[in-house]
Amino acid sequence: VQLVESGGGLVQAGGSLRLSCAASGSTSSINRMAWYRQAPGKQRELVAAISGGGGTTHYADSVKGRYAISRDNTKNTMYLQMDSLKPEDTAVYYCNALSVGVGVKNYWGQGTQVTVSS
Repeated sequence: VQLVESGGGLVQAGGSLRLSCAASGSTSSINRMAWYRQAPGKQRELVAAISGGGGTTHYADSVKGRYAISRDNTKNTMYLQMDSLKPEDTAVYYCNALSVGVGVKNYWGQGTQVTVSS
């Protein structure tokens, strides 16, 4: 499974961005997907997660009400709509996919930079 993120960039506080994560390869084995982020000098943290069918989502408290995770399994793509962005949202955002087939495997994208200016 290969994951490629896109949609990052520079935005002013209060603005919006939409991240995309396109999956390729053995996509039929992908179950849960998630977005993580890592700010300079900080540990990588879970931002939002979504179940295989898209019916269950989970958000970090820091982004609840501002971010929305979704996925389109027909396009093998996951999204993260980010609204009301704050400077503290600045980080590299990573796409994560859990593959369940012969064993369980965890896949990561290369990351996309999101910078929110005050």
